[in-house]
Amino acid sequence: MPTEIERKFLVTGDRWRSLGEGKPYWQGYLTATPERSVRVRIAGDEGFLTIKGKTVGAARLEYEYAIPVDHAREILQTLCVPPLIQKTRYRVEWEGLLWEIDEFAGENQGLVIAEVELANADQAIIFPDWIGEEVTHDPRYYNSNLAQHPFSQWGSGER
Repeated sequence: MPTEIERKFLVTGDRWRSLGEGKPYWQGYLTATPERSVRVRIAGDEGFLTIKGKTVGAARLEYEYAIPVDHAREILQTLCVPPLIQKTRYRVEWEGLLWEIDEFAGENQGLVIAEVELANADQAIIFPDWIGEEVTHDPRYYNSNLAQHPFSQWGSGER
């Protein structure tokens, strides 16, 4: 079964900006519960449908399928629950790992999160100096939750 093992971190500073090129992303959810989510995404000029299972630790089942970008656009506009997630994703290689840094826009403006996918949950990581607090186990930072409760609506005590 395809399993995603991923850790998430807040990003500090902006030294990471010079290390990778960004690609615009739009994504929305057809359903998003703690047990499962079904997401549609446009990444640059490609469309995807992704089904994810419940997160256990840092792992969860994940199935992703390419779909025509015009289908993805129509699904985002007509079937997904607003607001949509808008972000620019930067891919940065660091010490043998690929980091994906999401700089959010729209309702989640001001939030920057780095994710790293691992081969196993105990894999050693050499952290770049722009990595801050780990938020892997904080569901507020799941994209599916950011669509339902955007960062712009968080009070100062939630940040």
